[in-house]
Amino acid sequence: MLQDKKIVVGVTGGIAAYKAAELVRYLIKSAAHVRVMMTPAATHFISPLTFETLTGHAVLTDLFPAAGGGTLHIDWARWPDTVLLCPATANTIAKIANGLADNAVTTTVAACTAPVIVCPAMNKEMYANPLYQQNQNKLLQNGYLVVTPGQGELACGEVGWGRLAELDEIVDAVKTAVTVKKDFTGKKVLVTAGPTYEALDPVRYLGNRSSGKMGFAVAERAALRGAQVTLITGPSHERAFSGVSLQRVQTAAQMLEAVEKHLVDQDVLIMAAAVSDYIPGSVSPQKIKKSDAELLLRLVRTRDILQAAASGKGERIHVGFSLETENEIPYSLHKMEQKDLDLIVLNNPLEPDAGFEVDTNVVTLLHRSGQQETWPKLSKLEVADRILDAVQNLLTVR
Repeated sequence: MLQDKKIVVGVTGGIAAYKAAELVRYLIKSAAHVRVMMTPAATHFISPLTFETLTGHAVLTDLFPAAGGGTLHIDWARWPDTVLLCPATANTIAKIANGLADNAVTTTVAACTAPVIVCPAMNKEMYANPLYQQNQNKLLQNGYLVVTPGQGELACGEVGWGRLAELDEIVDAVKTAVTVKKDFTGKKVLVTAGPTYEALDPVRYLGNRSSGKMGFAVAERAALRGAQVTLITGPSHERAFSGVSLQRVQTAAQMLEAVEKHLVDQDVLIMAAAVSDYIPGSVSPQKIKKSDAELLLRLVRTRDILQAAASGKGERIHVGFSLETENEIPYSLHKMEQKDLDLIVLNNPLEPDAGFEVDTNVVTLLHRSGQQETWPKLSKLEVADRILDAVQNLLTVR
């Protein structure tokens, strides 16, 4: 997502400045082009040489360098797709909010027309100060993106709000700023992800290998494209994209209940979860002890969530997923008809680098119109974008 994006990182004079080195390194590993500018105070916390070594570019620290001319800050302001101030001190935020431009960082920001992301980091009392809050609100009112700081132990030893946000949250903000296409703005999208676990006893459960990666990717891309996204997930270690409303469940019955609760006012339902088709007929209140005898389990059918959702579908777009190892197209077309789907995403877990627990997928998208699109191996984020492109075409027609 960040490949070839041009990002200027502005580092200001707080103890969290050392964390900016890790951020810059991450952005470069994501194939972004990164330049760094620093306030004079920032150079007391971390050397410009650190960032010059990481980026391969000279660091902008002075409005009037010996070489580069008097409009260097204008050149820097015109270059990036986004400017990221990390960390942003109370002093720098106050200057920007009140139109002051007295160093390389504030002057570049004043001249910049690209999105500016501000990552505050300061003592808890400084963050709570009403004058600071007024300045932060000024930035928000004028279109700046502010990544809310976290709560926890601060460098001074106190505990409270004001510590720099986590790296993942900051990167999410960068992705949001550089995503130009906002074609889902005003739309509500409900996504399901991950497996469901069905208890056999207090120790064991029936489940499947779904990691949730595909559903989380769909939720992320929909949010970046402007949608209001609700993500319902079974057990998964994946991290939800910032701004996505997340609800975690365990069982198929809980997922059904959550979907029915949120479905009423949604524009799109994308059911990427691998929901259990069968659950144990009874659950032992105690651990089932091992013995020499065979253990027979009675399984009962679960209620199909997509089929249940079809009854009140109306104009809502429904997208299902079909995981098949044989007769993939006939089985998937039958599911589409049976569950009144507009699109169905078919993949075979026996294909190399497809299916569960990997970051790529090989899928065929089946349309209700009869159109079929077979895509090469793509990252799950790319697959998510293509699915959303197809959904957007349907929303446009409707």
